[in-house]
Amino acid sequence: MTPDAIPPRRIHVSAAVITDADGRLLVVRKAGTTAFMQPGGKPEPDETPAETLARELAEEVGLRVAPEHLEPLGRFTASAANEPGFEVVADVFRVDIGDQQPIPDAEIAELRWVTAATASGIEIAPLAREYFLPG
Repeated sequence: MTPDAIPPRRIHVSAAVITDADGRLLVVRKAGTTAFMQPGGKPEPDETPAETLARELAEEVGLRVAPEHLEPLGRFTASAANEPGFEVVADVFRVDIGDQQPIPDAEIAELRWVTAATASGIEIAPLAREYFLPG
């Protein structure tokens, strides 16, 4: 069997599309990594994708949103940014945070609001870059 025939290992996550009034996308960088990605993370046992995202947003960036207020955008697949040989399978939701301001917490080292033009100098995770980075 050739190496190309090995199916990629998958990481299931929930991820947020959060934009500000200027249409910029919120991305975060975890401590010890270089790529910026959408906020979100891996599910705990028995969590729905929306429950996972609501918990992760509270833990990572201090945003309080109810799972039932998340707008499902679908399931998207891309190469994992920080784990070579893996692909990420993400249940993605549009999130309206109202007037809440995200603040880096837990493992988040940095957050930024970006568009394709302003993100040119930083590493953006494939999922965000391929599907959600506004032009």
